[in-house]
This record gives sequence, structure tokens and C-alpha cells, in this order.
Amino acid sequence: MSPLLDIPSASPSRAREGSNAPPPDHPVIPPRKLGVLLINLGTPDGPDTRSVRRYLAEFLSDRRVVELPAIAWQPILRGVILRTRPRKSAHAYKQVWRDDGSPLAAITRAQSVALQGAWGSEVVVDWAMRYGRPAIAERLHALKDQGCERILLAPLYPQYCAATTATANDKAFAALAGMRWQPAIRTLPPYHDDPAYIDALKTTIEGGLAALPFQPDAIVASFHGMPKRTLQLGDPYHCHCQKTARLLSEALGRELVVAFQSRFGPAKWLGPATDEELVRLAREGKKRVAIFAPGFSADCLETLEELSIRGRESFVAAGGTDFAYLPCLNDSAPGVAMLKTILTRELAGWRNAP
Repeated sequence: MSPLLDIPSASPSRAREGSNAPPPDHPVIPPRKLGVLLINLGTPDGPDTRSVRRYLAEFLSDRRVVELPAIAWQPILRGVILRTRPRKSAHAYKQVWRDDGSPLAAITRAQSVALQGAWGSEVVVDWAMRYGRPAIAERLHALKDQGCERILLAPLYPQYCAATTATANDKAFAALAGMRWQPAIRTLPPYHDDPAYIDALKTTIEGGLAALPFQPDAIVASFHGMPKRTLQLGDPYHCHCQKTARLLSEALGRELVVAFQSRFGPAKWLGPATDEELVRLAREGKKRVAIFAPGFSADCLETLEELSIRGRESFVAAGGTDFAYLPCLNDSAPGVAMLKTILTRELAGWRNAP
């Protein structure tokens, strides 16, 4: 008989008949729980050149982000980009860095804290970054150690993109590959057209507009840019962004100018470009503009520095007079309520399961 099958029956000295209690020498088993891991893009550890260089090296080495053969890309990355870009990016980070760290990390942590206890003690909420810290693998192990045998991975990207949603899931799956006892896993689908998401955006934007000392001539919805070839390769990101903008425009009852920011390198990118649209609007006589970034679940360098600071400068230099950046959903009451709604849906069937 195989040794694996030659298992003696339990004796009264080892376990009571009909009892689920482990033997006295068994390792401690934590109570069974569910886990929710909020995942965002990432951030350097500090606004200094060395930290930014380390962060960019990880970020720009991801084959989901830069879809070029490593043999062609790595010499460019190591030889030119990582020698020049970190200093410039560190200066940008210093302009938005908070006492509690980078805005993206601080806000994602606040979202996690706000959701803690939303489903009772059986659900543990944690957070991680795809690049930088806290690392996805680290937090997955932490959730497992707390008894989470089922974990919902929640990349906080409303619009699906391989360079954001997919790479976050990739990193989690890679961590699972090294686990002896893997938890069961679900992943949060894109929520670009979810009524709860559109309603939360509508509520926060209307509140932001009502607080302005001027009436905008135009409202710009700025999404993060992606190379145009991603659309041609079948990535749904562009379509998701357009649908979000259309549904939100209908909900607000006014037209939105859709644009894409954060171009990098010589490749053709999704357009029109946000910086160029701001200049165009000012030159066409739309002197008062409000801008927001519906694709970001939390404010970060790309919103607070690129849009709120540099976007304002470009607009005013082109003749604009009034400019307002409207914050992301962040850990606002509408934003947290929206996250609770969509996460509750994905936890269905798991909660109170035997």
C-alpha cells in the first residue's frame, strides 16, 4: 500500500470521535476569514533621486508597461532614462509629497482603513502597490497568515488596461505560485460603466463645481494615456474611457472634453493630448476651465503635479484666466461608498460560507 494511503485511524488519545478539534501539538489555526487586497500602481519610498530611480527601474522594466524586447529596451532604460529622468521626477514628487508619504500611498491606505470593518470582522481589508511598497506578495502572505483562505484582489483601475489591471494580477499570481497553501482568489473586474462609479463621480464633480468661484466654460476629463498600439492590439482601455466619459456626461447633463495625459517616448499615443487640449481651449476663448481625472482612484503625481500644477501653467500661458483641478474620489464618502458597493458584489457567495 502507498505510504500516502496507509493512514491509521484516529485513536481516542489523538482526537475525540466526532470532534473537529486538532491534536494538542497542532500549529495554531487562525479563524477562517476573507481578505480584500486593494491594489494601486505604486510610488517611490521618498521624493529623492535614488528612491525614484529604484521605483522607475521596476516600473519601466515591466513588460506589460513597455512592450519592447528587453534586449532593445534595457540598454535605453539603463543607459539614458535612469540617468536623467529620476532627478526630474524627484523634483515633481517633492511638490506633492505629504507629511504621511506619497499621496497615492497615503490615500490608498486611507481607503483601506475606511473599508475596514465594512463587512464585519470576517473580512480583512489590506492594501498594496504593484511597484514599490507595500508589495503585493508581502500583503498576500500577511492576509493568509491572518486566516484569509479566500482573497479578492481589487486593482483600483476603473478602466481595464493590460499595463495596469493585468500587471497587478500578474504580480499576485506570481506570488501565489510560490505558496504551498494557496488561498482561493477572485479579481475585481473593471467598473468603468458601473452605476455606482458613475454616480460617485457625478456627486463629487457637482460638489466641486458648486464650490468654485467661477462657472467653467469647459470641463475636461483627463485619462491616463497609453500607446496607440495598445488599442490596435485589442486592449479595451480606450473604449472603457470613452464609455465612462459618455455616461458621466449624460449624468451631469453637459459636454465633457475627453483627453489623455502622460505621454512618454516617441511612440504615437492615444489622443487628444491633455496639455494640447488645455492650450486649444484657452486660445479658442474658453478662459475658465475645470479638469478632473476619472481614471485615477486616488490622487497622485499625475493628477496633483501634472494636471493641477503644470496643466494650470499651460492653460494660463495660453490665455486662460481661471483653472480648477477637481480631486479624485480618494477616500471621500462617495468614493468609499462606491468601493463598498462594488466589492460587496464581488464578495457575494463567500461571506458566511461554511
